[in-house]
Order: sequence, then C-alpha cells, then structure tokens
Amino acid sequence: MAEEKKNEMTDNGISTADNCRHIIHCLNIIGQIEGHYVLGETNKTTKYEHIIPALVAIEQDRSVEGLIIILNTIGGDVEAGLAIAELIAGMKTPTVSLVVGGGHSIGVPLAVSAKKSFIVPSASMTIHPVRMNGTVLGVPQTLAYFDKMQDRIIDFVTKNSRIKEDVFRGMMMNTQELVLDVGSVADGEKAVELGLIDSLGSLSDAMECLYNMIEKTEKRYTGEL
Repeated sequence: MAEEKKNEMTDNGISTADNCRHIIHCLNIIGQIEGHYVLGETNKTTKYEHIIPALVAIEQDRSVEGLIIILNTIGGDVEAGLAIAELIAGMKTPTVSLVVGGGHSIGVPLAVSAKKSFIVPSASMTIHPVRMNGTVLGVPQTLAYFDKMQDRIIDFVTKNSRIKEDVFRGMMMNTQELVLDVGSVADGEKAVELGLIDSLGSLSDAMECLYNMIEKTEKRYTGEL
C-alpha cells in the first residue's frame, strides 16, 4: 500500500492522508493541462486521462471524505480542462480548491468548480479569450467556433462563482492591461472582491473549511441538523 501511494504521488500528483481528523484526498493540478495531444518532455503537465479516473475513484470511495484541489496552472487544453471542471462541479464529495501561484486561462473554471474556492494573497488569476495554436482557417465559422467555446467557459464560471457575466467578459476582452495579449490579471484580493473566488486564505483555511463541510454532511446523514 505504501508503494502504491508513492507511485500515485510520483506519477499523478495525488495523495490521501491517513491518521487525521478526516480522510482527505489531495489532487494537484499543475503546469499545463494536457488534452488530446502529448506535450513536450520539458513541459510540466497535468494529464486529463489521469485526473478523470482519479475523480471517479474519489467519488465512489467511501473512505474518502473530502477532496482538496491545489491549483498552480498556466492553462492548456480548453476542452480537457473544462471536462475536468465539470466533473468536479458534479461531485457529491465535499470539495475545496486552493489557488497558489496562479490560475491561468482554463485554470479559472477549475478553481471555481469546487464547492468552495480559496486563493492565497500572492496568487493571481489570468483571464483571456480562447485562442488556438497551429493552422487556423480564416473563415467566419472559425470565429463562430471560438465564440461558442468562449460562451461555454463564461457560462460555467458565472454559474459556479459570484462574478457577473458582463464583468468577466470585460476582463476577458480588456486591451489595456497585458502587453502582448488581450485580457486581465487579478491578484488574490481582487479575485475575491470580484466574486471570482470565494475567500482569501491559505492551506489551513481551506482544510478547515473542508472539515466543516464534511462534518455538516455527516450531521445531515445522521439527522442531527
């Protein structure tokens, strides 16, 4: 069992703690979200084919009482990231996310997908429009596809956070802030002020929140509430 846990940590960035107040699963989403295409060996990646079955296992494992998601991502494959975010949002297991470093691009939906989201003061959220690498056909259908993909992300973020759609869209299309890009950067305090993230806090705050969620759930099941 110890060897299995070591392999999970090394290969997938996943850890479950023992001998604690509650059994919490830690899921680390770092670097670039890798989707249908394999990225270079020099890139730090989070592979969606690892994360998706891990989420299914966490949801059905009766010994796991809660999930904490630690985020420090530079974005990546939009559809893969959105798929992971939708799965997290649909879990009955108590979930808390904590943004450290940064939540870039598709990291924003991943951050808000948990039932409660936290961000450390020094972290930032980078919001920009959907874009694509490689050959792009310069036809109206391509722009329509980008618009639809963007609408999917905006719809998910606004449904799973307190930020207003017009505010989020405005930040996404801002041309005055980033030197070589379109979009905005919000530090931890600003992200909370905008309603994008629920609370400013550190690891202990996120863990305490998750413990409270678990204990409320337990009381509900035992009829104490």
